[in-house]
Amino acid sequence: MAVKNIKNSTMRDYKICTKTIMDTSDPNIVFNDLGESEYYTNFIENILPSWNFGQDKSDELLKFAKKVKFENRKKQYDCIIGVSGGLDSSYCTYVTTKIMGLRPLLYHVDAGWNTEQAVSNIEKLVDGLSLDLYTDVINWNEMKDLQRSFFKSQIAEQDAPQDLAFFSSLYKFAHKNNIKYVFTGANFSTECCREPIEWGAYPGIDKRLIIDIHNKFGETKLKTFPIVDIFTYKIYYQRILGMKVFHPLNYVTYLKNDAELLLNAEFGWQPFRHKHHESRFTRFIEDFWFPKKYGFDKRRAHLSSLVLTGQLTREDALKRISKQELDIQTSENEKRYVANKLGFSESEFEELFIQQNRTFRDYKSKRWLIHLGIWLSRICGIEKRLLR
Repeated sequence: MAVKNIKNSTMRDYKICTKTIMDTSDPNIVFNDLGESEYYTNFIENILPSWNFGQDKSDELLKFAKKVKFENRKKQYDCIIGVSGGLDSSYCTYVTTKIMGLRPLLYHVDAGWNTEQAVSNIEKLVDGLSLDLYTDVINWNEMKDLQRSFFKSQIAEQDAPQDLAFFSSLYKFAHKNNIKYVFTGANFSTECCREPIEWGAYPGIDKRLIIDIHNKFGETKLKTFPIVDIFTYKIYYQRILGMKVFHPLNYVTYLKNDAELLLNAEFGWQPFRHKHHESRFTRFIEDFWFPKKYGFDKRRAHLSSLVLTGQLTREDALKRISKQELDIQTSENEKRYVANKLGFSESEFEELFIQQNRTFRDYKSKRWLIHLGIWLSRICGIEKRLLR
Protein backbone atom coordinates (compact mmCIF):
# COMPACT_ATOMS: atom_id res chain seq x y z
CA MET A 1 0.00 0.00 0.00
CA ALA A 2 1.65 3.18 -1.18
CA VAL A 3 1.85 6.28 0.98
CA LYS A 4 -0.92 8.69 0.05
CA ASN A 5 0.00 12.12 -1.31
CA ILE A 6 -1.51 14.32 1.41
CA LYS A 7 -2.21 17.95 0.63
CA ASN A 8 -2.19 20.43 3.49
CA SER A 9 -5.44 22.33 2.91
CA THR A 10 -4.36 25.18 5.17
CA MET A 11 -1.14 25.76 3.18
CA ARG A 12 0.66 26.84 6.37
CA ASP A 13 4.42 26.84 6.60
CA TYR A 14 5.61 24.00 8.80
CA LYS A 15 6.14 24.88 12.42
CA ILE A 16 6.67 22.86 15.58
CA CYS A 17 6.17 23.83 19.21
CA THR A 18 9.39 24.73 21.03
CA LYS A 19 8.25 22.99 24.24
CA THR A 20 6.36 19.93 22.90
CA ILE A 21 6.39 18.07 19.59
CA MET A 22 2.94 19.24 18.51
CA ASP A 23 3.14 20.81 15.06
CA THR A 24 1.14 22.15 12.12
CA SER A 25 -0.21 18.69 11.30
CA ASP A 26 -2.84 20.14 13.65
CA PRO A 27 -4.10 22.75 11.15
CA ASN A 28 -5.53 25.00 13.87
CA ILE A 29 -2.56 25.01 16.24
CA VAL A 30 -1.68 28.45 17.64
CA PHE A 31 1.80 29.64 18.65
CA ASN A 32 2.88 32.61 20.75
CA ASP A 33 5.85 34.86 20.00
CA LEU A 34 8.19 32.39 21.72
CA GLY A 35 7.11 29.55 19.47
CA GLU A 36 5.21 27.88 22.31
CA SER A 37 1.99 26.19 21.27
CA GLU A 38 -1.33 26.53 23.05
CA TYR A 39 -0.90 22.94 24.24
CA TYR A 40 2.06 24.05 26.33
CA THR A 41 0.51 27.29 27.60
CA ASN A 42 -2.75 25.54 28.47
CA PHE A 43 -0.83 22.97 30.51
CA ILE A 44 1.12 25.65 32.38
CA GLU A 45 -1.80 28.00 32.96
CA ASN A 46 -4.82 25.71 33.42
CA ILE A 47 -3.73 22.17 34.35
CA LEU A 48 -0.54 22.33 36.38
CA PRO A 49 -1.60 24.86 39.09
CA SER A 50 -4.50 22.78 40.40
CA TRP A 51 -3.16 19.32 39.59
CA ASN A 52 0.57 19.44 40.44
CA PHE A 53 1.16 15.80 39.46
CA GLY A 54 -1.28 14.57 42.10
CA GLN A 55 1.05 15.63 44.91
CA ASP A 56 -0.50 16.47 48.27
CA LYS A 57 -3.85 15.02 47.22
CA SER A 58 -3.71 11.77 49.21
CA ASP A 59 -5.95 13.16 51.97
CA GLU A 60 -8.53 14.20 49.41
CA LEU A 61 -8.32 10.78 47.73
CA LEU A 62 -8.76 8.83 50.96
CA LYS A 63 -11.59 11.09 52.12
CA PHE A 64 -13.42 10.37 48.87
CA ALA A 65 -12.70 6.63 49.24
CA LYS A 66 -14.29 6.68 52.68
CA LYS A 67 -17.39 8.37 51.27
CA VAL A 68 -17.72 5.83 48.44
CA LYS A 69 -17.19 2.92 50.82
CA PHE A 70 -19.88 4.17 53.21
CA GLU A 71 -22.44 4.79 50.47
CA ASN A 72 -21.94 1.30 49.05
CA ARG A 73 -21.57 -0.62 52.33
CA LYS A 74 -24.62 -2.77 51.56
CA LYS A 75 -23.68 -3.41 47.93
CA GLN A 76 -21.39 -6.03 46.44
CA TYR A 77 -19.23 -3.45 44.66
CA ASP A 78 -18.16 0.11 45.46
CA CYS A 79 -17.54 1.10 41.84
CA ILE A 80 -16.94 -0.14 38.32
CA ILE A 81 -13.77 0.20 36.24
CA GLY A 82 -13.56 -0.35 32.50
CA VAL A 83 -10.34 -2.26 31.82
CA SER A 84 -8.55 -2.77 28.51
CA GLY A 85 -5.32 -4.39 29.67
CA GLY A 86 -3.48 -1.13 28.98
CA LEU A 87 -1.52 0.86 31.53
CA ASP A 88 -3.97 3.60 32.56
CA SER A 89 -6.92 1.34 33.35
CA SER A 90 -4.64 -1.23 34.98
CA TYR A 91 -2.98 1.30 37.28
CA CYS A 92 -6.38 2.82 38.01
CA THR A 93 -7.42 -0.63 39.24
CA TYR A 94 -4.31 -0.84 41.43
CA VAL A 95 -4.88 2.60 42.99
CA THR A 96 -8.57 1.88 43.58
CA THR A 97 -7.93 -1.38 45.40
CA LYS A 98 -4.52 -1.02 47.04
CA ILE A 99 -4.54 2.67 47.96
CA MET A 100 -8.24 3.51 48.26
CA GLY A 101 -9.23 0.12 49.66
CA LEU A 102 -12.36 -0.18 47.49
CA ARG A 103 -14.09 -3.17 45.91
CA PRO A 104 -14.38 -2.48 42.17
CA LEU A 105 -16.07 -4.63 39.57
CA LEU A 106 -13.81 -4.84 36.54
CA TYR A 107 -15.66 -4.47 33.25
CA HIS A 108 -14.20 -5.41 29.89
CA VAL A 109 -15.71 -4.99 26.45
CA ASP A 110 -14.50 -7.44 23.82
CA ALA A 111 -14.97 -5.73 20.44
CA GLY A 112 -13.01 -8.38 18.58
CA TRP A 113 -9.58 -6.75 18.52
CA ASN A 114 -7.92 -7.72 21.81
CA THR A 115 -4.27 -8.66 21.73
CA GLU A 116 -3.24 -11.75 23.68
CA GLN A 117 -1.11 -9.51 25.89
CA ALA A 118 -4.11 -7.37 26.82
CA VAL A 119 -6.17 -10.40 27.79
CA SER A 120 -3.27 -11.77 29.82
CA ASN A 121 -2.79 -8.46 31.64
CA ILE A 122 -6.46 -8.36 32.63
CA GLU A 123 -6.34 -11.93 33.89
CA LYS A 124 -3.27 -11.15 35.98
CA LEU A 125 -4.99 -8.19 37.63
CA VAL A 126 -8.12 -10.20 38.33
CA ASP A 127 -6.15 -13.06 39.88
CA GLY A 128 -3.60 -10.90 41.70
CA LEU A 129 -6.19 -8.61 43.28
CA SER A 130 -8.96 -11.24 43.69
CA LEU A 131 -11.46 -9.15 41.76
CA ASP A 132 -14.57 -10.01 39.76
CA LEU A 133 -14.59 -9.43 36.02
CA TYR A 134 -17.57 -9.01 33.72
CA THR A 135 -16.93 -9.23 29.98
CA ASP A 136 -19.38 -8.00 27.36
CA VAL A 137 -18.71 -9.57 23.96
CA ILE A 138 -20.01 -7.31 21.19
CA ASN A 139 -21.90 -8.96 18.33
CA TRP A 140 -19.15 -9.28 15.73
CA ASN A 141 -21.36 -8.96 12.65
CA GLU A 142 -22.67 -5.63 13.93
CA MET A 143 -19.22 -4.45 15.05
CA LYS A 144 -17.74 -5.40 11.71
CA ASP A 145 -20.49 -3.64 9.74
CA LEU A 146 -20.12 -0.42 11.71
CA GLN A 147 -16.34 -0.40 11.28
CA ARG A 148 -16.71 -1.07 7.55
CA SER A 149 -19.14 1.86 7.41
CA PHE A 150 -16.63 4.20 9.01
CA PHE A 151 -13.89 3.17 6.57
CA LYS A 152 -16.27 3.88 3.69
CA SER A 153 -17.16 7.26 5.19
CA GLN A 154 -13.52 8.36 4.73
CA ILE A 155 -13.48 10.33 8.01
CA ALA A 156 -10.57 10.12 10.44
CA GLU A 157 -12.72 8.93 13.39
CA GLN A 158 -11.96 5.28 12.62
CA ASP A 159 -11.76 4.31 16.29
CA ALA A 160 -15.25 5.69 17.02
CA PRO A 161 -17.03 2.29 16.71
CA GLN A 162 -14.70 0.72 19.30
CA ASP A 163 -14.96 3.69 21.64
CA LEU A 164 -18.72 3.63 21.19
CA ALA A 165 -18.85 -0.02 22.21
CA PHE A 166 -16.51 0.43 25.19
CA PHE A 167 -18.15 3.44 26.81
CA SER A 168 -21.78 2.73 25.91
CA SER A 169 -21.64 -0.83 27.17
CA LEU A 170 -20.01 0.26 30.44
CA TYR A 171 -22.46 3.08 31.15
CA LYS A 172 -25.49 0.98 30.26
CA PHE A 173 -24.33 -1.81 32.54
CA ALA A 174 -23.60 0.56 35.43
CA HIS A 175 -27.00 2.20 35.03
CA LYS A 176 -28.85 -1.12 34.82
CA ASN A 177 -27.08 -2.52 37.88
CA ASN A 178 -27.32 0.65 39.97
CA ILE A 179 -23.57 1.19 40.22
CA LYS A 180 -23.17 4.87 41.01
CA TYR A 181 -19.42 5.33 40.70
CA VAL A 182 -17.50 4.85 37.45
CA PHE A 183 -13.73 5.03 37.94
CA THR A 184 -11.61 5.74 34.88
CA GLY A 185 -7.91 5.70 34.01
CA ALA A 186 -8.17 9.00 32.14
CA ASN A 187 -5.58 11.34 33.61
CA PHE A 188 -3.39 14.41 33.20
CA SER A 189 -0.03 12.67 33.59
CA THR A 190 -0.10 10.74 30.30
CA GLU A 191 -3.00 12.55 28.59
CA CYS A 192 -2.69 16.27 29.34
CA CYS A 193 -2.10 16.96 25.65
CA ARG A 194 -5.41 16.06 24.02
CA GLU A 195 -5.51 15.17 20.33
CA PRO A 196 -7.34 17.82 18.25
CA ILE A 197 -10.63 16.98 16.60
CA GLU A 198 -8.91 17.25 13.21
CA TRP A 199 -7.03 14.09 14.16
CA GLY A 200 -10.17 12.02 14.49
CA ALA A 201 -10.55 12.77 18.20
CA TYR A 202 -14.26 13.58 18.04
CA PRO A 203 -15.27 14.56 21.59
CA GLY A 204 -17.80 12.07 22.94
CA ILE A 205 -20.37 9.73 21.48
CA ASP A 206 -22.50 11.56 18.93
CA LYS A 207 -25.40 9.24 18.11
CA ARG A 208 -26.55 11.40 15.21
CA LEU A 209 -23.14 11.15 13.50
CA ILE A 210 -22.89 7.40 14.06
CA ILE A 211 -26.40 6.65 12.79
CA ASP A 212 -26.00 8.88 9.73
CA ILE A 213 -22.79 7.14 8.68
CA HIS A 214 -24.25 3.70 9.29
CA ASN A 215 -27.45 4.55 7.39
CA LYS A 216 -25.36 5.60 4.39
CA PHE A 217 -22.86 2.73 4.33
CA GLY A 218 -24.05 -0.06 6.62
CA GLU A 219 -25.67 -3.32 5.59
CA THR A 220 -26.47 -4.96 8.93
CA LYS A 221 -28.98 -3.62 11.45
CA LEU A 222 -27.48 -2.64 14.80
CA LYS A 223 -29.97 -4.62 16.89
CA THR A 224 -27.79 -5.24 19.95
CA PHE A 225 -24.94 -2.76 19.51
CA PRO A 226 -24.77 -0.44 22.56
CA ILE A 227 -25.16 3.26 21.78
CA VAL A 228 -25.35 5.76 24.64
CA ASP A 229 -25.27 9.34 23.36
CA ILE A 230 -22.94 11.83 25.07
CA PHE A 231 -25.88 13.85 26.37
CA THR A 232 -27.47 10.71 27.83
CA TYR A 233 -24.48 9.88 30.00
CA LYS A 234 -23.41 13.47 30.65
CA ILE A 235 -26.83 14.85 31.56
CA TYR A 236 -29.31 12.03 32.27
CA TYR A 237 -26.96 9.49 33.89
CA GLN A 238 -24.68 11.94 35.69
CA ARG A 239 -26.73 15.07 36.40
CA ILE A 240 -30.18 13.55 36.87
CA LEU A 241 -29.52 10.02 38.13
CA GLY A 242 -26.38 10.99 40.06
CA MET A 243 -23.81 8.69 38.44
CA LYS A 244 -20.30 9.93 39.28
CA VAL A 245 -17.18 9.62 37.10
CA PHE A 246 -13.95 9.72 39.09
CA HIS A 247 -10.30 9.94 37.99
CA PRO A 248 -8.10 8.36 40.71
CA LEU A 249 -4.85 8.82 38.78
CA ASN A 250 -5.12 12.60 39.12
CA TYR A 251 -4.85 12.22 42.91
CA VAL A 252 -1.61 10.25 43.02
CA THR A 253 1.88 10.79 41.65
CA TYR A 254 1.45 8.79 38.46
CA LEU A 255 4.59 8.21 36.40
CA LYS A 256 4.35 5.88 33.42
CA ASN A 257 7.61 3.96 33.82
CA ASP A 258 7.24 3.57 37.58
CA ALA A 259 3.68 2.29 37.20
CA GLU A 260 4.75 -0.25 34.58
CA LEU A 261 7.54 -1.55 36.82
CA LEU A 262 5.20 -1.81 39.81
CA LEU A 263 2.50 -3.71 37.92
CA ASN A 264 5.10 -6.03 36.46
CA ALA A 265 6.67 -6.74 39.85
CA GLU A 266 3.33 -7.24 41.61
CA PHE A 267 1.40 -9.20 38.99
CA GLY A 268 3.64 -10.05 36.05
CA TRP A 269 1.77 -7.43 34.02
CA GLN A 270 3.52 -6.69 30.69
CA PRO A 271 3.90 -3.17 29.23
CA PHE A 272 3.05 -2.30 25.63
CA ARG A 273 5.36 -0.65 23.15
CA HIS A 274 3.08 2.38 22.94
CA LYS A 275 -0.24 3.77 24.16
CA HIS A 276 -3.37 2.01 22.81
CA HIS A 277 -1.46 -1.02 21.58
CA GLU A 278 -3.71 -3.27 23.64
CA SER A 279 -6.13 -3.10 20.68
CA ARG A 280 -4.81 -4.61 17.47
CA PHE A 281 -7.12 -2.38 15.43
CA THR A 282 -6.14 0.86 17.19
CA ARG A 283 -2.48 -0.06 16.91
CA PHE A 284 -2.87 -0.42 13.13
CA ILE A 285 -4.81 2.75 12.45
CA GLU A 286 -2.63 4.91 14.70
CA ASP A 287 0.68 3.51 13.45
CA PHE A 288 -0.22 3.18 9.76
CA TRP A 289 -3.62 4.43 8.56
CA PHE A 290 -3.66 7.85 10.20
CA PRO A 291 -0.13 9.07 9.34
CA LYS A 292 -0.13 7.71 5.79
CA LYS A 293 -3.68 8.56 4.76
CA TYR A 294 -4.47 11.67 6.78
CA GLY A 295 -1.03 13.07 7.55
CA PHE A 296 -1.11 13.16 11.35
CA ASP A 297 0.51 11.00 14.00
CA LYS A 298 -1.33 10.71 17.32
CA ARG A 299 1.95 9.84 19.02
CA ARG A 300 2.74 13.56 18.88
CA ALA A 301 0.04 14.17 21.49
CA HIS A 302 0.91 11.05 23.52
CA LEU A 303 4.61 11.85 23.64
CA SER A 304 4.00 15.57 24.20
CA SER A 305 2.03 14.68 27.33
CA LEU A 306 5.10 12.85 28.65
CA VAL A 307 7.33 15.78 27.69
CA LEU A 308 5.10 18.27 29.48
CA THR A 309 5.07 16.15 32.64
CA GLY A 310 8.83 15.61 32.61
CA GLN A 311 8.69 11.89 31.89
CA LEU A 312 10.41 12.17 28.50
CA THR A 313 12.80 14.71 27.02
CA ARG A 314 11.71 16.61 23.94
CA GLU A 315 14.82 15.32 22.14
CA ASP A 316 13.89 11.70 22.85
CA ALA A 317 10.31 12.37 21.77
CA LEU A 318 11.56 13.76 18.45
CA LYS A 319 13.72 10.67 17.92
CA ARG A 320 10.77 8.42 18.70
CA ILE A 321 8.38 10.21 16.33
CA SER A 322 10.92 10.01 13.49
CA LYS A 323 10.38 6.25 13.27
CA GLN A 324 7.32 4.04 12.99
CA GLU A 325 6.45 1.95 16.04
CA LEU A 326 5.87 -1.09 13.82
CA ASP A 327 8.42 -2.16 11.21
CA ILE A 328 7.39 -2.26 7.55
CA GLN A 329 6.78 -6.02 7.44
CA THR A 330 4.67 -5.98 10.60
CA SER A 331 2.63 -3.08 9.24
CA GLU A 332 1.98 -4.98 6.01
CA ASN A 333 0.94 -8.07 7.94
CA GLU A 334 -1.41 -6.01 10.12
CA LYS A 335 -2.89 -4.31 7.07
CA ARG A 336 -3.78 -7.69 5.56
CA TYR A 337 -5.10 -8.94 8.90
CA VAL A 338 -7.40 -5.94 9.42
CA ALA A 339 -8.64 -5.99 5.82
CA ASN A 340 -9.40 -9.71 5.96
CA LYS A 341 -11.09 -9.54 9.36
CA LEU A 342 -13.37 -6.75 8.15
CA GLY A 343 -14.17 -8.59 4.91
CA PHE A 344 -12.28 -6.32 2.53
CA SER A 345 -10.10 -7.64 -0.26
CA GLU A 346 -6.64 -6.09 -0.47
CA SER A 347 -7.69 -4.15 -3.59
CA GLU A 348 -10.83 -2.86 -1.82
CA PHE A 349 -8.75 -1.75 1.15
CA GLU A 350 -6.30 -0.02 -1.17
CA GLU A 351 -9.18 1.79 -2.86
CA LEU A 352 -10.48 2.99 0.50
CA PHE A 353 -7.00 4.23 1.32
CA ILE A 354 -6.59 6.36 -1.81
CA GLN A 355 -10.11 7.82 -1.93
CA GLN A 356 -10.67 11.47 -1.00
CA ASN A 357 -10.52 12.12 2.73
CA ARG A 358 -13.65 13.53 4.34
CA THR A 359 -14.49 14.89 7.79
CA PHE A 360 -17.35 14.57 10.24
CA ARG A 361 -18.61 17.88 8.82
CA ASP A 362 -19.76 15.95 5.73
CA TYR A 363 -22.29 14.09 7.86
CA LYS A 364 -25.08 14.94 10.27
CA SER A 365 -23.90 15.55 13.81
CA LYS A 366 -24.53 17.43 17.05
CA ARG A 367 -21.11 19.02 16.97
CA TRP A 368 -22.32 22.54 17.82
CA LEU A 369 -24.14 21.27 20.93
CA ILE A 370 -21.11 19.27 22.02
CA HIS A 371 -18.87 22.30 21.40
CA LEU A 372 -21.19 24.38 23.57
CA GLY A 373 -20.94 21.76 26.33
CA ILE A 374 -17.13 21.81 26.11
CA TRP A 375 -17.10 25.61 26.29
CA LEU A 376 -19.33 25.59 29.37
CA SER A 377 -17.16 22.89 30.99
CA ARG A 378 -14.04 24.99 30.51
CA ILE A 379 -15.77 28.12 31.81
CA CYS A 380 -16.85 26.21 34.93
CA GLY A 381 -13.37 24.68 35.40
CA ILE A 382 -14.67 21.12 34.91
CA GLU A 383 -12.53 20.48 31.83
CA LYS A 384 -8.97 21.82 31.89
CA ARG A 385 -7.50 20.13 28.83
CA LEU A 386 -7.46 21.94 25.51
CA LEU A 387 -10.43 20.58 23.54
CA ARG A 388 -11.50 21.86 20.15
